Amino acid sequence: MKISTRGRYALRVMIDIAEHSDGNYIPLKDIADRQNISKKYLESIMLDLTKAELLDGRHGKGGGYKLKRNADEYTVFEILQFAEGDLAPVTCICDKSVGCERATDCKTLPVWTGFYNLTKQYFSGVTLADLIK
Repeated sequence: MKISTRGRYALRVMIDIAEHSDGNYIPLKDIADRQNISKKYLESIMLDLTKAELLDGRHGKGGGYKLKRNADEYTVFEILQFAEGDLAPVTCICDKSVGCERATDCKTLPVWTGFYNLTKQYFSGVTLADLIK
């Protein structure tokens, strides 16, 4: 499994907002400047994080972004999942609707399932609050 730039940036942005949270909205420009991410690219990430209900976004004067919950209520797994889609290493684990005709005889499926479960367990055990300490 490889986390894309989009996933890494989404995590960085969420950490940035958590670190600079004072109850007010944080302008996109401030986040982009601190994280050295282009505003254009960041806008698409912010849109997805807002649609996913991870962030509250507001346009206009005094607008920007803020967390919808406390930092200790967000896990790295949740953030990466919204940015990356499913984090499963193989399709037969992440998309049960596809099904695999070889699943019952697949000798490697337990390895992929175990890897996914370890990854999910690890990332689910780390919160934004943990990362800003």
